[in-house]
Amino acid sequence: MKIDLCPENTAATDQLRVEKNDRSGIGVHYVDAYLKPLKAGITLPDGLKFSAKRRGLKVTLALGTQKGEGLMRRLAVSRDPVKMLRAALTEAGSKIGVRLLAEDGRLLLEQLPA
Repeated sequence: MKIDLCPENTAATDQLRVEKNDRSGIGVHYVDAYLKPLKAGITLPDGLKFSAKRRGLKVTLALGTQKGEGLMRRLAVSRDPVKMLRAALTEAGSKIGVRLLAEDGRLLLEQLPA
């Protein structure tokens, strides 16, 4: 089952332009802009709260009281911040049994089979 969370922030890719170089090596401005709609938290239909945030190299997804963390790995995954973020979100989501998907300009939350 997929739950619609919010619109995907496709404008976040503007933060990856050369003139907006954040010198982080992982595109922290892009990651922060992409996760901004999820940072405040979204209440799901079943009453659980879902949120996402970044602190340093760590991306944290929280669903109710469960938390999953994923690392932005530049060397192991890719130098592309978009791919690094996707891998970190997948890693964090797998720890709490969910997957964060981007489809048709929307962010969706999917429950993984147990």
